[in-house]
Amino acid sequence: MPAFLPLAQPDFQRLEHAAYLKGLLKPFKGKGPLEDWASQCLALRAGLIALAQRQVLPQARAYPFNRLPVQLAQQTTGAGTTFLRWRNLDRSQMGVSLWNELVGHAATPITLIDDLYAIELQRIALNMQISLTHSIALQAQACAGKVAHAEAMYQRRTGRPAPVTAPTTPRKEFP
Repeated sequence: MPAFLPLAQPDFQRLEHAAYLKGLLKPFKGKGPLEDWASQCLALRAGLIALAQRQVLPQARAYPFNRLPVQLAQQTTGAGTTFLRWRNLDRSQMGVSLWNELVGHAATPITLIDDLYAIELQRIALNMQISLTHSIALQAQACAGKVAHAEAMYQRRTGRPAPVTAPTTPRKEFP
């Protein structure tokens, strides 16, 4: 039996990722829906980080992995998000090069290689998911700000609130 059990589909279903995916490909009618979607993305990011903290890190830090000179750790960035990183015990080095050395070193028990590989695949996927949700949330927030600016300019020019949907004109058909 493996020492590390990767996350499975039911773990992710609890995060309600469907709302996040549906949020991308729809018409946005004002800044409110963009702000709402940004909040959903940030909530999903927080859920992914919590999943890593609750289910991945405890396994990666438990026996037999706690006997190794490299461990999986979380790193909080200046942008306010958290990623999984490999680091040595004295915290003087960090990065995937440490995992490479660990897996390639003859002193690492061959019986742990499959588990270390599974942990690395999980780390890569979670970091990508956390990064994407973070980036999309930032983009949605930026777009909400641009929409707010456009609404203000519209109101200043017309003297009335911006319509819920942009005014449309008949499309010209080209031969």
